Amino acid sequence: MNAPIVELIQGMLAPGLMISACGLLLLGMNNKYSLVVNRIRLLNEEKRKIFSLGTIHEDESSRLTNIELQISHLIHRISLVRNAVFSYSLAVALFIVSSVLIGITLNSHSTAFNWLIMSFFYAGMLAVFVGIIFAAIEVWKGYRIVKIEVSEVFQKKQSPT
Repeated sequence: MNAPIVELIQGMLAPGLMISACGLLLLGMNNKYSLVVNRIRLLNEEKRKIFSLGTIHEDESSRLTNIELQISHLIHRISLVRNAVFSYSLAVALFIVSSVLIGITLNSHSTAFNWLIMSFFYAGMLAVFVGIIFAAIEVWKGYRIVKIEVSEVFQKKQSPT
């Protein structure tokens, strides 16, 4: 009686580990999502303050252009984070299904679902890979946004007063 239970636990372990791994990836992506949303809100607040001044001077106009450029990049970045979160969530769902199918297959002593189990597991791995690609593109975009912010500071430093 112990052998089937041990086989069941061992068989369900691989998808379970992938579920945990995806949970960690989701945690990191949700943190990035919060940070990007917060940055968008801060830039919008700064934009509202500039508009509330009434007349916009040249420095403020330059900053406003920079803010709008950053916000447009951040909106694209948040969609990449959303796509990564969706991919990781889909992977978790696929790993759960494959784990349940492993349990059903081992309990029924049938091999009829083996192709289905492998299909769900491989689809889950593909979803993780897609999520990693979205996350990598998002990191690249984040770097570009920082360069935009730094270029404004550098230009101010270079311009004569």
